[in-house]
Amino acid sequence: MVNRFVKSALSALSAAVLLSNVASAEEYLNGIKWEPPAIVTPGETDDQPPSDAVILFDGSDLNEWKNGENWDVRDGVAFSGKGQIVSKQEFGDCQLHIEWSAPLPVKGSGQGRGNSGVFLMGRYEIQVLDSYDNETYHDGQAGAIYKQTPPAVNVMRKPGEWNTYDIFWTAPRFAEDGSLESPAYITAVHNGVLILNHFELKGDTPYNRPPRYTKHGEKGPIALQDHGNPVRFRNIWVREFKPATGTQEREPFIKDGEKETPVGE
Repeated sequence: MVNRFVKSALSALSAAVLLSNVASAEEYLNGIKWEPPAIVTPGETDDQPPSDAVILFDGSDLNEWKNGENWDVRDGVAFSGKGQIVSKQEFGDCQLHIEWSAPLPVKGSGQGRGNSGVFLMGRYEIQVLDSYDNETYHDGQAGAIYKQTPPAVNVMRKPGEWNTYDIFWTAPRFAEDGSLESPAYITAVHNGVLILNHFELKGDTPYNRPPRYTKHGEKGPIALQDHGNPVRFRNIWVREFKPATGTQEREPFIKDGEKETPVGE
């Protein structure tokens, strides 16, 4: 009985010491007062937009697009038509979700098969192409930043099936004199697979000259290319991205109970 009592008392003492040590443990504090992150409700499924998304196409019409009247919308799907369509709204740093399908029956080969493109800020293209069992130059296949880099892997679904791009875009920044302060970066997921990881763009994405940066606004439109192939699109939405913000109210420090020690001392 005595031994049991002693063991119980020792256990309680050990727990008290442990709690005391935890309470007085050193803690690093960065001195930043963070603003609370905005509350966003996610879509009920992965393909549904979150509550703060800008809906560019929900299957009903192309009223959010310039030249949208020259593309057909049937059964909730937009078909590439005459000329590119350009979003009326403009975006800088953003998250873009878009679903697309290469046409059936299959026609053509190489760049002539299911060709279109998604242009960030109207000038930086991630390629849309039927790259299922279809050889072409690698920096021009589906998921490529056109003429700059191929995707890391080819995860193209069969023609007629739906592909999904989830694109995370960091816009370039320019100084007042037109010089480049920081380049554009893109991360892209194709059908749930990472294909571009924070790739640094060398500039715009033309066919007939090297890429280059030319000063433009902080925001630009999303454009979808018409390349003469009846590529289908659906479920297009964009989220403007704003990083967390806070105020550096004091220098970082270590807190140990009531004692505060600036980092570095």
